[in-house]
Formats: sequence, structure tokens, C-alpha cells
Amino acid sequence: MDFRMYFMLFIVYSLIGWLVEVIGILIQEKRFVNRGFLIGPYCPIYGVGGITIILLLNKYMDDPIILFIMAIVICSLLEYFTSYIMEKLFKTRWWDYSNFKFNINGRICLETMWAFGALACFVIYVINPPLISFLKSLPDIAFNIVTYLIMVLFLMDNIISFKVISNVKVTAKNVKKDNTEEMTKYVRDALSHKSFLNKRLVNAFPNFQACIKNIKDGLRKRIK
Repeated sequence: MDFRMYFMLFIVYSLIGWLVEVIGILIQEKRFVNRGFLIGPYCPIYGVGGITIILLLNKYMDDPIILFIMAIVICSLLEYFTSYIMEKLFKTRWWDYSNFKFNINGRICLETMWAFGALACFVIYVINPPLISFLKSLPDIAFNIVTYLIMVLFLMDNIISFKVISNVKVTAKNVKKDNTEEMTKYVRDALSHKSFLNKRLVNAFPNFQACIKNIKDGLRKRIK
């Protein structure tokens, strides 16, 4: 498979992840929420996980149990470090599993781990064979047009969404609060009164928390 094929698989896995997130919220809260950091209907963390599993776990295709376990390990590591990196970049904890049993620093928990493993097996054994066959059957010109068009839209989405997410960090820095809950409430209210895209981000991550320690540490470094 070439780069185009991997990119299209990445987009499909990201879309599947977005659907899983949206359906989960729909069942729990009986309302539609456009989940994820990006504006479009995709969650890239699922796409990265899917591609990583294909590249690393193809040799375990004949052993579903090993594939399931290894998928849990890979996806859990990916979720943990995504949470850590996003927190350091934007001074915000976007999700927190601290209230769940068997969690690690609130970044991952057992409840989501097994779900990642099950989803990975479903994608590898059920979705991938017909999907790859379909993509390979497309005329080369049509495949190129669709791939590069989606690539451009995806890149634009990332640029716009990165600016929107950065508003959380900028807003938090301007708040003179020493309490995480007070700061988070202020940031959430401030963003809710801004553009539609800021409101969407607040709805997508209703439990995000502004990290006062990270913000103060950043200010101290700048002062020094």
C-alpha cells in the first residue's frame, strides 16, 4: 500500500472513531455532540491508532487474542501520551478518568482500554478487507482526486481548529484565579460567548479543566 492508501484508511478510522464518540454521547445524554478537536467528522487519534495497528500488528492477524491485547496496549499508550501532550501544549486537561476505577493518572482507564481492543479487532477483521478492496478498485485518477481533496480539507481543518483550541490557553492566561474550578468555569463561559467554533469545542469537551499549575509554570519561565 502507498501513502494515499494509508491516508484514506487513516480518514476512515478517524471517521469511525468520531461515530463511536458521537453515538456514545447520544446514548448517554440523548443529544448530538460533534466530538473531537477538529471541526470535521473525524477523530484523528483513532486514525493514528488504526494505522499504527496495521503497521505493527499485521503479523498477529492469525491470533485474535494476541491482536486484541496488543491493540489495547498500543491504543492506551496513544491515548495517554495524547492527553499529556495536549495538556502541555494548551495548558488544559481535555478528559479525565480520575472518577473511573483502574485509571492511570486520569488519562486512561480500564473501561476504555478493552473497548479500544474490541474496536481494533472489528476494524482489522471486518472493515479492512472490503474497504481496502474497494479503495484498490477505484480508478487511479478518481482515487487521486478524492485523496488530495480530502487532504486539503483536512489540513485546513487542522489549521483552523488549532487556532480555536489555542483560545483556551490564551483565555486562561488572562484569568486571575487561583482555583482550578473557578478558572475553568470562567474559560468555559468566555469561550461560549465567542464564535460558533469556540462553542463547539466547549460542547465537545464539557469536562475540560484549565491547568493552573501548567499556566503558572509557563508564566514563570517567560518572566525569567
